[in-house]
Amino acid sequence: MVAAEGDHKVTPAELFFDLVFVYAITQVTALMAAAPSPVRVVGAMTVLALLWWCWCCFAWLGNVVRADAGALFAVLVTVMTVVFVVSLAVPEVFADAPGGLSAPVVFVVCYGLVRALHWTSYWISSPGDAALHRTLWHTAVLSILPPFALLLIGCWYEGTPRLLLWLGAVVIDYGGVYVTGSSGWRVNSPGHFAERHGLIVIIALGESIVAMGVGVADFPLTVAVIAACAAGLLLSAGLWALYFRRFGEPAEHRLGSLDGEARTRFARDVYTFLHLPLVAGVVLVALGMKKVLTQVADTGHYALTDPLHGTVAWSLPGGVGVFLLGAALITLRSTGRRPTVLLVGGVCGLAAGPLVELVPALVALAVLAAAVLGLVFLHGRGEPARHRPAHPAGTAAGADSAATAGN
Repeated sequence: MVAAEGDHKVTPAELFFDLVFVYAITQVTALMAAAPSPVRVVGAMTVLALLWWCWCCFAWLGNVVRADAGALFAVLVTVMTVVFVVSLAVPEVFADAPGGLSAPVVFVVCYGLVRALHWTSYWISSPGDAALHRTLWHTAVLSILPPFALLLIGCWYEGTPRLLLWLGAVVIDYGGVYVTGSSGWRVNSPGHFAERHGLIVIIALGESIVAMGVGVADFPLTVAVIAACAAGLLLSAGLWALYFRRFGEPAEHRLGSLDGEARTRFARDVYTFLHLPLVAGVVLVALGMKKVLTQVADTGHYALTDPLHGTVAWSLPGGVGVFLLGAALITLRSTGRRPTVLLVGGVCGLAAGPLVELVPALVALAVLAAAVLGLVFLHGRGEPARHRPAHPAGTAAGADSAATAGN
């Protein structure tokens, strides 16, 4: 394995690796769209959390070892194959169809294989790092084997028991990171780490656009369909602008200003944990946009005045609310400021489901897009200029500048 330097950037091999997660995220949306309900949404978010953990494992590994050289590239291709199989199983993890292999068992076994490949690769990547090896042993005992056992046990149950067991596995797996500590883990290149997570946000936004296309498949192209697509694209563009023009850049600067375990803890909190609500929010929005496009295009079953209903009506603004609350926590952790606009927007988004059921679906999508674009304007006008350091992150002057911006 070839060590990555401090100026390491994202490699084409990692972009290639991300392609299977494009499909995986699409499958999570399909899992919810097949039978929208609160329980199904919780189940889909549980699956997404497991997939997210698989992706994060190799984002960390790719920061200390080059993904495009040596043995790690072969590992990535192997993991891509396994994750693709996982993605194929996603639509049936809670309602296994008759015939063939058991989808829940395939999902869990392949998930365990990904974790095992990551653990082994990390061990090999640092043969003389006693602190990392000790942490890896603790991780295996406390936050890999117990969750895997719960996931496997859950395969033999159906419905709510399986969901509860899998939720328990996610809680143990995620919580185990804080129990085992950050000793031995490291972020060699802040630029690479931030870019990797920015790219996965773009992938999630791309999936929301794909969902709109799926929603109008096999229906004629009309003016209303074009208007709905335009509104959906503006909504995605607003979320993109919030991330890349507002709170993503200060987070990257703050990461570059830190060193050692402080940097590791910040990367864990802001990127590994708080980027999950961003991706989850976009997936929920994608469900809502898909249903809006279907209703607008299917004139044989819906009128343009028909609203969204139930879980789908909540997912459209609720997904935006989850995204905004994640953004607010990232801003708070990165800069120490209280992001009032994001917090208010997030709470309003989570509570706006009943209002969406009162207006036509196309109107709800258009109003939501306008509201998000308004938040882009309101949240921290001029902030990027104030947070951009005068020196490159990683230098002493750059660290002082970024720390000042954070305060």
